[in-house]
Amino acid sequence: MTQMWIEILQQPEALKNCINTNKEKIKTLVEFLKNKDIRHIIISGRGTSWHSGIYFKYLMEVKAGIPVSFAAPSVATLYNGKVNMEGALVIGISQSGRAADVLEVLKSAKAQGVPTIAITNYEDSPMATEADHHLFCAAGEEKSVAATKTFTSTLYLLANLAAEWTGDEDFKKELAAVPELVQKVIDNNEQIKNTVLRYRFMSECYVLGRGMNYSITLETALKLMETTYVRARGFAISDFYHGPFAVVDKHLPVFVFAPEGESKKDAVEMINKLKDAGADVLAVTNSSEIKALADSSIDIPEGVSDFISPFVNAVTGQMFACNLSVLRGLNPDNPRGLKKVTVTR
Repeated sequence: MTQMWIEILQQPEALKNCINTNKEKIKTLVEFLKNKDIRHIIISGRGTSWHSGIYFKYLMEVKAGIPVSFAAPSVATLYNGKVNMEGALVIGISQSGRAADVLEVLKSAKAQGVPTIAITNYEDSPMATEADHHLFCAAGEEKSVAATKTFTSTLYLLANLAAEWTGDEDFKKELAAVPELVQKVIDNNEQIKNTVLRYRFMSECYVLGRGMNYSITLETALKLMETTYVRARGFAISDFYHGPFAVVDKHLPVFVFAPEGESKKDAVEMINKLKDAGADVLAVTNSSEIKALADSSIDIPEGVSDFISPFVNAVTGQMFACNLSVLRGLNPDNPRGLKKVTVTR
């Protein structure tokens, strides 16, 4: 059994531990933030951390109407630029807490008297000690290069922060069910494993989704690239129409995250267009209509809203990538050219 697979299986418990560790801290943090004139939020993070921030952007802009943007660390680290962060909350995200460029963004914000939050999996990391507030993933050590439990724990912290900030009690109830929903996905491994067989020889693919799941298209494409060496690209369904669709030809694998909810209509329209072009469509869905349209499908639990579906879709993507990597005789724990902690500046 690979280390990546072990850490995938640990996610239901990791998520429970994550919220139990941070529940009161999030309440205190939100009380603090509500006394500040927060007009926008700036997020800094790379790769998987950036993807989690995209999910938070959608949540906060939909549920709170607060605009969320992303820092470009090279503005400071390469060009010595000074960004005016007045009125912002700055959130730095890094599983290791040692991302030098993200740390510089936090330092710049702190020098301007702007409130800062770090989200990391290490309480004594440079980012955790630099920020005004630290949300601790509490996921346990993650040994595999591919981030799994630290990614979903980060998502969970951000989602619970949004729910508390907006006072959305229904969303809080949905979030409380996430560990159980993730376990249901894990229990569905036989279907995922059988579906992987169909794609064992692919060399490229596209991963599509919309809205809340845009972040998961990027994350799943990343997981496929780093563990299976498939040339995968993630796109929002809406963006795929603008140019990228021209690459679609017969038998090209296209994975579509298509849960019931607000984004379903767009997913149906895209799948129909992909089918007309001859693509091989794999749908990750809980919609019987979409299952009937696609060439193959992977089930996700019933009753999952658009806002919660990123959790079950992220784990589905992780399991698909890990299964495919092993099937192709690769080691997902030690991808070529990669290491666990990447320190960029």
